[in-house]
Amino acid sequence: MPEKMACFQYIVAALCFAVLLEGSLSKAQLTPTFYDETCPNVTAIIRHVLVNASFSDPRIGASLIRLHFHDCFVQGCDASILLDDPVNGEKEAIPNNNSARGYEVIDAMKAALESACPNTVSCADILAIASEQSVSTLAGGPSWAVPLGRRDGFTANRTLANSNLPGFNNTLDRLKNRFSNVGLNTSIDLVALSGAHTFGRAQCLTFTSRLYNFTGVGDTDPTLNTTYLEELRQICPQGGNSSVLTNLDPTTPDGFDNNYFTNLQVNRGLLRSDQNLFSTEGADTIEIVNRFSSNQTAFFESFVESMIRMGNISPLTGTEGEIRSNCRAVNSATIRSNSDAALVSSI
Repeated sequence: MPEKMACFQYIVAALCFAVLLEGSLSKAQLTPTFYDETCPNVTAIIRHVLVNASFSDPRIGASLIRLHFHDCFVQGCDASILLDDPVNGEKEAIPNNNSARGYEVIDAMKAALESACPNTVSCADILAIASEQSVSTLAGGPSWAVPLGRRDGFTANRTLANSNLPGFNNTLDRLKNRFSNVGLNTSIDLVALSGAHTFGRAQCLTFTSRLYNFTGVGDTDPTLNTTYLEELRQICPQGGNSSVLTNLDPTTPDGFDNNYFTNLQVNRGLLRSDQNLFSTEGADTIEIVNRFSSNQTAFFESFVESMIRMGNISPLTGTEGEIRSNCRAVNSATIRSNSDAALVSSI
């Protein structure tokens, strides 16, 4: 019963926060009830595909929430990361190439929704709902009412993806800059959203410099717990396979909880960017890490609010954008319309 009550409190808080946020942002008119009449089973359909995918891919939840993050940090939450574009595609951007994953599961969700509710649910909203379900259904984290009504963009932006996505080796100042660039808070949003690294995996290439050559002279990262250092060296030997995976949270790798922050307190953050939240001297993020470590409810509440705030980064609404029938490509009518407009402008 306490768990159900806590879950209810997160949902009510999320609804109230979404209403307040909607009133404060003139552009974003998102609401959790957007599909109540046009596709009332949208969440159940997405959940069904997600759960089935998780049976063969236990890290799919963390992968999908990462897609949502990386989408929203580039041109806003417009599903631009899903577009197949050999020239400007964000999939091939340095932070995403051979790293971002889960596209086939999004395709399956879209196909199921097109069968049930044709031309109705945007790919951008699929990412937002899949992220919430990944946290709540798959990993036992908080549930929230996801504001909906986003539409899909027409273009991707590889250049912006390369310059604006947070990176695994970023200093705290660089991380704060990335969050500030998209209008997110550089303390509470940064720490709360980084807490998504409480589940999922990372490749050796994202942290081996900490193990063997931190400053270029064959040294190790002094903020890395020495016992953890040896454990990681066993997983990722020098000169070994850089694509080998290890858990972001060695304590509860598939659960969504506050152990991520407890790990940072004992220098067991896997990525340099994570550990910097706690180990950067004098940083305002240290107090937040300590608070979330001692109070999981505080983390969950802040995470929900920050996820809603991130989901409101420059959404396309109303008549902006489109509802893609295939998340990997803009609709053919849109291509023709854009081509006609270009032809007219050149006459």
